[in-house]
Amino acid sequence: MSTTTVIIVVLLVVVLGIALAAVAVMNRKRRAEQDRAAAEQLRIEAVGTHGTAVAESEQQAQEAEARAELARAEAERAERAAAEARLGRHVEEARQEDVLRTADRVDPDVDHRADDYRPGATS
Repeated sequence: MSTTTVIIVVLLVVVLGIALAAVAVMNRKRRAEQDRAAAEQLRIEAVGTHGTAVAESEQQAQEAEARAELARAEAERAERAAAEARLGRHVEEARQEDVLRTADRVDPDVDHRADDYRPGATS
């Protein structure tokens, strides 16, 4: 082989290498553009379809919280009513015991001062 042939072959190899590198760079740029477009599409879908689902879920959560708050308030009202009923029962029991003690004090057959005395327990 002559020197000219070697130089031509080397130049062809270099040119071919440069061409392959250029093709690889162009392919990389094209792929990057495709990836950007795909990412943008995903963002649009996320904001559109998924955004609506998120808003609906948020509304459902708020409605559930409102129902829970009403239930808590109703439970508090019921607890207050039960406490008032218990207090009323205790007051009535105390009144009944007071009447029984009065009756036992009046009854000459009842020793209301005994250690084992119980109101209303007549023997």
